[in-house]
Amino acid sequence: MSAPVRIGVFDSGIGGLSVLRHLITELPQVQYIYVGDTARVPYGNKSVATIAHYAAQSATFLRSKGVDMIVVACNTVSAAALDIVEAIAEVPVVGMIEPAARAALERSPSKRIGVIGTRATIESDAYALALYAHGGTENVTVVQHACPLLVALAEEGWLAHPATLAIIEEYLRPLLDQAVDTLILGCTHFPLLADAIEQVAPVALIDPGYWATRHVKRLLGEQPSQQQRSPRTARVEYYVTDVPNNFAAVARQFLGFEIGQPHRLSLEEIIPISAQ
Repeated sequence: MSAPVRIGVFDSGIGGLSVLRHLITELPQVQYIYVGDTARVPYGNKSVATIAHYAAQSATFLRSKGVDMIVVACNTVSAAALDIVEAIAEVPVVGMIEPAARAALERSPSKRIGVIGTRATIESDAYALALYAHGGTENVTVVQHACPLLVALAEEGWLAHPATLAIIEEYLRPLLDQAVDTLILGCTHFPLLADAIEQVAPVALIDPGYWATRHVKRLLGEQPSQQQRSPRTARVEYYVTDVPNNFAAVARQFLGFEIGQPHRLSLEEIIPISAQ
């Protein structure tokens, strides 16, 4: 009997749990190791060099755990340091950018696509470059906007608060003025705000975590699921670099169930600083 597949999933903090939820719902037979660098979150306002350094530490830890694949459940790392993770991993690596860009191009009638995310993700132009590469610079219009306040609102649970709706409206106005018909939610926190975003913006929403999960299934040779399966049936080891006071409540928002106490991890002590 073959050993179960082990997939490592890492994020700058808790937002990557939205990606993990897709994975454990679609692939509950897989074993998962989740790493959230909650002591150093957010990554979105860090330099590229710092993001790469942090990503190298998480990737090296997951490699030491013998995973068969790594999912970079962080748009910021996917944009700034995916190559670093690939160099360390020695197993397939799936990021957020490519699957979401391809999905947006397939679903946008006008090829006028909006992207929202952290400052680091937006300033990297990673989504724009992927969209232009696959769709052609003459055929695709990309409108991007950094939305840093939405991360805190999602973690506070202000998913339908009037203040949240007002901030979303302010953030999205430049994109809607450019008549985008498809919007990439380029931060793993943003799917929690999908209902609020849809109230403000009558556009198709692209959740990168969902499309990354579809890509993982293809790599594993899995057929699309035709039945609902409970994510509670999956086996997951949770590691965090700090346990915030609201960790349990926020994790429940992302996953829809209690996860218990996570393992405490010190990346600085365990992981080599530089990519090998």
